[in-house]
Amino acid sequence: MSTLLCFGLGYSAEHFVGLYGDGFERIIGTVRTAERAAVLNSHLAGRLKALVFDGHVATAEVRDAIGAAEQVLVSAPPNDKGDAVLAAFGDALANARHLRTIVYLSTVGVYGDHGGAWVDETTPPRPASARSRARLDAERASQKLGAQRGATGSLNVAVLRLAGIYGPGQNALTQIASGKARRVIKPGQIFNRVHVADIAQAIDAAFARAADGIFNVADDEPSPPADPLIFAAQLLGRDPPPEIPFEQAAASMSPMALSFWQECRRVRNDKLKRELGVTLRYPTYREGLRALREAR
Repeated sequence: MSTLLCFGLGYSAEHFVGLYGDGFERIIGTVRTAERAAVLNSHLAGRLKALVFDGHVATAEVRDAIGAAEQVLVSAPPNDKGDAVLAAFGDALANARHLRTIVYLSTVGVYGDHGGAWVDETTPPRPASARSRARLDAERASQKLGAQRGATGSLNVAVLRLAGIYGPGQNALTQIASGKARRVIKPGQIFNRVHVADIAQAIDAAFARAADGIFNVADDEPSPPADPLIFAAQLLGRDPPPEIPFEQAAASMSPMALSFWQECRRVRNDKLKRELGVTLRYPTYREGLRALREAR
């Protein structure tokens, strides 16, 4: 049994803790506000200790947690100045003598646009958006930390590049049920997705195997963005939302959403299966949405 420190208790990290937290003796996680920490500490006392890290101030409590941790999960995204975790705690992580593995959650967005072609971990990244460039910089900084520690003690760094995340409360079924789903049509556009439970098992496998390197965490079947909405509507016995041409929808998209739609690629996950031994619970959106429908 060991101590796990999670930087950023967001959607994926919370699901990992919920599914695999019993494998750790202690779990410490950071949140951005004292109010959020108080809520978690009142509801999860004895299972998880929440500490405040606002993305800037390196507190003594978090430094102490780093010193006690054997495994660190970083799910906090970079900010406009770079990787906030390494900026505040890079020295503490480099000198943490108990630390054995860091798992860093990144995004397949670092590959950039490939016109629908297949990419894998050997594909040179070419991120176009500032957000994806910051992710790639954070990946490389984490890997550099691991390489530098190699001279004084083993520190493995596993970078998990995640496809579009869906799961409980965040999926095509909830979009259809809310009446807010938009069925945007852009010919040739294709995306990978991944169920949050499969992200959780990828994190677990990376820790269990003390993995080092880059791994794509994506489903087996990249598909057009409208397909999950159509399938979700069928599961709910409803008509799918009307088609909206991309050119029309783009006028009301945020810059972040627009950048997402301007990239197209198919992501291979063979290395995840081969080296981490992961068998996807939900290899396509169909299995994932069926399971979510049954759980509703």
